[in-house]
Amino acid sequence: MPSSVTSAPRRVAHILRTSLFAQVLCALVLGIVVGRLWPGFAADLQPLGDGFTRLIKTIISPLVFCVVVVGIAKAGDLKAFGRIGLKALVWFEVASTFALLIGLLAANVVQPGAGMHVDPATLSAKAVDAKAGGGALPSTTEFVLNALPTSFIGAFAENSLLQVLVLACLVGAALLHLGHTKVPQVLPAVEQAQEIIFAVVGFVMRLAPIAVFGAMAVLIGQYGLGVIETYAKLIVLCYVAAALFIVLLAVALRIVTGLSLWKFLRYIREEMLLALGTASTESVMPRVMQKLRAAGARDDAVGLVLPTGYSFNLDGASLYLSIGTLFIAQAVGVDLGVGQQITVVLVLMLTSKGMAGIPGSAFLALSATASSLGAIPAGAVALLLGVDRIMDSMRVVTNLLGNCVAVFAVSRWEGALDLERARRVLGGETAVEVAVEVETPERQGSVAR
Repeated sequence: MPSSVTSAPRRVAHILRTSLFAQVLCALVLGIVVGRLWPGFAADLQPLGDGFTRLIKTIISPLVFCVVVVGIAKAGDLKAFGRIGLKALVWFEVASTFALLIGLLAANVVQPGAGMHVDPATLSAKAVDAKAGGGALPSTTEFVLNALPTSFIGAFAENSLLQVLVLACLVGAALLHLGHTKVPQVLPAVEQAQEIIFAVVGFVMRLAPIAVFGAMAVLIGQYGLGVIETYAKLIVLCYVAAALFIVLLAVALRIVTGLSLWKFLRYIREEMLLALGTASTESVMPRVMQKLRAAGARDDAVGLVLPTGYSFNLDGASLYLSIGTLFIAQAVGVDLGVGQQITVVLVLMLTSKGMAGIPGSAFLALSATASSLGAIPAGAVALLLGVDRIMDSMRVVTNLLGNCVAVFAVSRWEGALDLERARRVLGGETAVEVAVEVETPERQGSVAR
């Protein structure tokens, strides 16, 4: 009996020492407690989350560059890479359009803003302008031009993922054109740099629990729990709509690949909890790329689809924007007809593509949509200021899962997915165990035969 009593604390201590999931979960709970009890102190913890996010952002651009260059060079087929990009864009457009339509349908059925009777004259657009920092969403032409780098170093310095992708495609294409005989040292050097970056990711991830603690304490300390009561109907609607969309993602993944989204969720539970705690998908992008590669998705597919999805496939944001637009319309007593709601979908299909990386982008997109309709006062967007941060968890989870499903689906579509490896890794076997078995002489002999 005494031995069992003493072994329990040891097991708990061992789990806390070795499991990032357990560490992040404890940090999440502790952050909520500190933010609730000592909101003044919690406000001073902002640098903990910001510092971690900065460290991760320094890694993303070089990692994407290395993965894409190596993927193209090893695939040996630039046309296949172009097909992957085209298929990814098709998938992104279909998925984000479904998200917008689900959001509109949910908002029409539940009507979260009905009965609020807000007087538009009492609302000011100044708070929205302050939130957005006076910025603006780029036009389609500007978006395309901004994706083209003006300098090699500048793309990395500005952390522009689309520019880095363009550079990586060019470098990968040049390696294919020159061949390994003319530049035999370049590809091994890029591969070695990639391994170094993944090692740095491992070091930085040890700070994840500290970042989650700080970010969650600041959130609860700043907004408290009262906002949840005020906007309960809207919050519940957004999360239920997101859950419905995730179910559709699970069905799509099962149909296209035969894989289980729930097993994949278990596989990336540490990254998902970290993304929830920091309210950022960027904070887990390097680790998710690593896990998708380990689960059988080919390097070129992971390197192109996932980073591109961060700009083109914001499913969670699309859900929120469509529900948010109808919410503010209902709150100020504006009844949007079918034609106007179709306009909402068309406008958001464009504006949601240029949102990534722009401060206050959700409010800029909502303001642009309200202006295009001409029926919703610009100041009405301010109604969502108090609840926007609460929606981050919904957006983060939906965006991340949407992009991961896109990687698997497009990889399967292009024949760039090792399904047997994916099933085994998602089933609980470690990537190392699978790799060792693949390299056994028996396995090699069977492949040769």
